Amino acid sequence: MLDGPVTFRPLTRADLPLLGRWLTEPLVARWWAHETTPEAVEADFGPCIDGTDPAEALLALTGGRPFGLVQRYRIADFPEYVEELAPVVDVPPRALSIDYLIGEPDVRGGGAGTAMLAALVAASWAAYPEADAVLVPVAAGNVASWRALEKAGFTRVAEGPLTPDNPVDPPDHVVCLLRRPAGV
Repeated sequence: MLDGPVTFRPLTRADLPLLGRWLTEPLVARWWAHETTPEAVEADFGPCIDGTDPAEALLALTGGRPFGLVQRYRIADFPEYVEELAPVVDVPPRALSIDYLIGEPDVRGGGAGTAMLAALVAASWAAYPEADAVLVPVAAGNVASWRALEKAGFTRVAEGPLTPDNPVDPPDHVVCLLRRPAGV
């Protein structure tokens, strides 16, 4: 359960052991399928920390306690991803996308994912004033994830085959979209 509003701060190298632990949590490991050695976590997230990868890695906190991770990025910064998405969905030209996880099991449920997503989107409109939408593909089997997106105001706009994060999954994905509200 959440202990107050959701806030965010940049991921640091000091957070990598925590992130490595989260990536071993069964529910996270099921959908993220990352290697969890310290070297692998550094290789995957170090470039975001250093600013050499265009994606931002942020810790989600509640009551000052880290409970999740979000990655936020302009889809256009990854042309190969735009190319993969194009047959499935019309990608808005200034769209952001996000990846996310809740690493602390005691925070899952009760709307924590929805609250984290809503807070991230609100922060994203401010951080990326040029962004016109947030577009998020999710493995179709990850029902809790795409339902949290829908509860946070996203609409399912497409379904189709995309490369799964976990190779055990089929390519079936749902794609959810939230356009920037007028005046925001």
